[in-house]
Amino acid sequence: MSVSFLVLLLGLLFHNGKAKVESQGCHSPDVERTAEEVLQQINQDRTDGYILTLNRLYDLSKSILQKKKSGSVYNLTIDVLETKCHSISKKPWKQCEVRGLGDIPVYGECQASVQVDAQVKLESYSCALREVAATAIVHVCPDCPTADNLNEPVIKETAKLALQKFNKESHLANYFALGNITKASLQWVVGPSYFVEFTVLETECSKETDFSELTHCQPMNCQFAVKQHHHNHTHLHHHEHVHSVTQGSDVTVSNPKGLLGRIVFEPATPRSAPTASSCPGARRHNLGLRSPLL
Repeated sequence: MSVSFLVLLLGLLFHNGKAKVESQGCHSPDVERTAEEVLQQINQDRTDGYILTLNRLYDLSKSILQKKKSGSVYNLTIDVLETKCHSISKKPWKQCEVRGLGDIPVYGECQASVQVDAQVKLESYSCALREVAATAIVHVCPDCPTADNLNEPVIKETAKLALQKFNKESHLANYFALGNITKASLQWVVGPSYFVEFTVLETECSKETDFSELTHCQPMNCQFAVKQHHHNHTHLHHHEHVHSVTQGSDVTVSNPKGLLGRIVFEPATPRSAPTASSCPGARRHNLGLRSPLL
């Protein structure tokens, strides 16, 4: 499934209720750099889901701040695609591989506002994502995996077996507990093969802890993103490891989730044609699907 993600950056900053609006083309190098930085800041703001990559600048408008404030406010519409990097990795989106047809791709829209002066500052955003329909994937790739329900018992069992293998084969000293199952898919060849992606939490218990005591292990302030495959047995793939600041008894760590905006999954809705000249811009990725959104 493929996801192309659309980010709509909306919003005007007004000084004394006045702002000058200008429209520019989507091929402006300065505007493209602004869109790239905006997407980077959106990804940095998130703590769940997957990092998004820029596919196309779809539309924009520009407001010139007047009087005491300097700079501009951009309203951008950006098509984006989901990558294979989990948000907890905090990797730059340009370093992340875009999900292909066999990786459950996703696409969507975002609304946000960004102020540009000496620096680019994301003010707010609101994004909607959705998976590409399985019928669209199967039409061009009949053997590709299709998305499965994260709550299916077989998916939970696959994640459990994968986690057991992860703990057994990892060279790390502590035991890891399951965090969240983030993606699941099914591929039928000779028999069913299940693919799961999930996060795991490092606990305070060593790997030598008795099995009966593992349910009492408290998580550390540390998180992994893991991708596993289960087909009669589990194969270990890759993982991303992220340590955050160790939390002491006298330290308060705020939750950064959703400081500037939110991302939700919902069906696609029709969108209006671009209002700016020379928009939309060129797509950077082609998933090979017959869809005007991709």
